[in-house]
Amino acid sequence: MSAIRIATRGSLLALTQSRWVKAELQRRHPGLEVELIEFKTTGDVKLAQSLTAIGGKGAFTKELEDALLNNLADFAVHSLKDLPTSLPEGLVLACTPAREETGDVMLLRDRAWATDPFATLPQGATVGSSSPRRKAQLLARRPDLKVVEFRGNVDTRLRKLSEGQADAILLARAGLKRLGRLPDPATGEFGIHALDAPGWLPAVGQGCLGIEARLADTRVWQMLEDLHDNAAWAEVSAERAFLRVLGAGCSAPVGAQARYSNGRVSLQVAIYAADGTAAAGAKGEADAQEAEELGERLAHEVMKQAP
Repeated sequence: MSAIRIATRGSLLALTQSRWVKAELQRRHPGLEVELIEFKTTGDVKLAQSLTAIGGKGAFTKELEDALLNNLADFAVHSLKDLPTSLPEGLVLACTPAREETGDVMLLRDRAWATDPFATLPQGATVGSSSPRRKAQLLARRPDLKVVEFRGNVDTRLRKLSEGQADAILLARAGLKRLGRLPDPATGEFGIHALDAPGWLPAVGQGCLGIEARLADTRVWQMLEDLHDNAAWAEVSAERAFLRVLGAGCSAPVGAQARYSNGRVSLQVAIYAADGTAAAGAKGEADAQEAEELGERLAHEVMKQAP
């Protein structure tokens, strides 16, 4: 059997996620040879520019997709929130492993602010984030805060916070956990405040890995089958259908949180004004088999509310 080739970005988080997939495959298929092939994406190269300027979060996936289309790799491992809802012809979202926590966290340079940062952050404090969704939800609560563009890997952002380039930063909890960088609330360097639904919505697909493969590659599909998690699939199917109908890119100020339980999926969604001054939202529930239809229906409800 020839080696399985995994396309991955070269960031520490991307490599950590791809190495986990590699280890899981080799655990299930003893003797299987798996090779990680690193690619630099546009998003990795153009760190000085905003995500909007370089084409949204699809800037983190194109080079990996080109590798699949040119048979330079057998599948690609993405953070699913970075993967657009419309994929190139011949490629599909083939596998969603079990989902990690979906929420965000605010890390604070001064631990004293962590109990309630929306009340204790100083007037005009600076918060680092590259996400329009996070910025909009933050400004909805504290319009006086100054949100600055923070790009780069997790360690770079943590270093910037430690150096005082911001008073706080917003990050996904899943990435910090996977890297072992989630601060201990009692002893960690930074203060930490959890941001979760229903009061704070994550990105579509946040906390979930997305494995993208060629539609016709049955060997890869069969190999990935044991990694696939039906609950995660139901949740992200609802969330991605919502985003797809909106026609919004992955970097648009959109939040969604689906939950699977006992064969049913609940979904809460919202789309925000960039400055946090307005939001349109909806929620609903359906059988898991109708997860996509649920996301589509709520998208139409939200669009009706939009000014």
